[in-house]
Order: sequence, then structure tokens, then C-alpha cells
Amino acid sequence: MEETRSLSVRSFFPLVFFLAVPGWIWLIYLMTQTIPTLGNRWMFFVAAVFAVTGTSMPLIAYLNRIIKPFGPATYEMIVRESTIIGVYAGILIWLNKGQILTYGLAIILGIGFLIVESLIRLRTRSEWHPAE
Repeated sequence: MEETRSLSVRSFFPLVFFLAVPGWIWLIYLMTQTIPTLGNRWMFFVAAVFAVTGTSMPLIAYLNRIIKPFGPATYEMIVRESTIIGVYAGILIWLNKGQILTYGLAIILGIGFLIVESLIRLRTRSEWHPAE
């Protein structure tokens, strides 16, 4: 029978340290030791995505452990949701740099990401069939 318990937050610590620690170190280095050329700007966005993804992973794992709207989450689901948060933060930083970010645009993008994740979770739930 398939496991129905949620994953522990501790099981994500290796990935958190692999993403968050280098991401934050890289981000601090880029902000303090480099000039903002084109390549360094792109590295800034990549480092921001890595740092936010790694930092949000334990929180997402904990929330998926206590709130189970579609059943227990798998390791891939939690990594995907954390990556969505990292990409969302990177997009907001990029739009803010271009001075076109508004509260309405941030809310619309956030709702769009929530809808996409909900549809992916619904599709995953509909593919599950109990073993006979």
C-alpha cells in the first residue's frame, strides 16, 4: 500500500543547504563586490531565485504537512512549489527593476501561480488509483 504520511521537514535540509546557502552567499557577493554589468545582473536574478527557493522550502514543507487540501504532498510537489515561489520573487524583482511593478500586477501574478499549482495538484490527484 502507498505511504499516506506527509514528509518531514528535516528531509529537505540537504536541498535547502544546497540551494539557500550558496544562493545567499552569491547574492551578497554580487551586491557588495561587483559592478552591475549585464552578466552580473542576470547572475543576481539567478542567485535571488536560488536563495528564495532554498529559504522557502522548509516553510512549504511544513505547510504541506499541516494543511492537506489534496492529500499528502510528495517530495517533487514541495520542490515544485518552492521553485514557484523563487521564480515569483525573481519576477517581482525584475519587474521592480524596470519600474513597472504595481500591487495589482503582483497580486495577479500570484493568483496565476496559485491557479497553475492548484491545477497541477488536481491533475496529480486524478491520476492516482488505489492498488487492488
